[in-house]
Amino acid sequence: MAYIPALRFNWLTEFYDPIVRATTRERTFKPRLIDEAKIEAGHRVLDLGCGTGTLAIEIKRLVPDAKVSGLDGDPKILNIARKKADEARVEITLETGMSFALPYPDGSFDRVFTTLFFHHLTREDKTRTLREVYRVLEPGGELYVGDWGKAQNGLMRGLFLLIQVLDGFETTADNVNGVLPLLIREAGFEPVRQIANYATTFGTLSLHTAARPAL
Repeated sequence: MAYIPALRFNWLTEFYDPIVRATTRERTFKPRLIDEAKIEAGHRVLDLGCGTGTLAIEIKRLVPDAKVSGLDGDPKILNIARKKADEARVEITLETGMSFALPYPDGSFDRVFTTLFFHHLTREDKTRTLREVYRVLEPGGELYVGDWGKAQNGLMRGLFLLIQVLDGFETTADNVNGVLPLLIREAGFEPVRQIANYATTFGTLSLHTAARPAL
């Protein structure tokens, strides 16, 4: 499977940051995820589907002694992330790869984040990706997800139709139908907990956390 550009079309990639900032309450939900994760010095952190690196860069800025990596399937968007990291003067590792075949050994990370990514994946690839995340997390490690969720009301459901037109009805159905937490649990994570819901320009954005059980 080839990657899908973050805004579906390559020519829109350069506009990704201002669009996300303006429409997803990024300045609210990403800090909330980071705060929930309680990242410590020495933690190994992966931003999966890192896009332009906003989250990975902020984590490294807040916890300089954490080892932060970002992975994305889009080389063009990773070039933007590298430039942003250089400008921010933070050192993060950025790699090209696919979420359902992660290029890391078992137990490589203490925390895995993924934001606005799962709605790009088919049900099969969501399931494969979650199994891979489970594999690369240390026992006791934690997953933090920020993505489109079950619509809070009719207005949020109507607004989300634009995302479905843009990103595809098949890939987004699990999100808007509230299935993603169930898929996380089926991959072996326990407990799976919803942190928050946010009303946005394009629908309900939900935050979830889950853990790979400790040995």
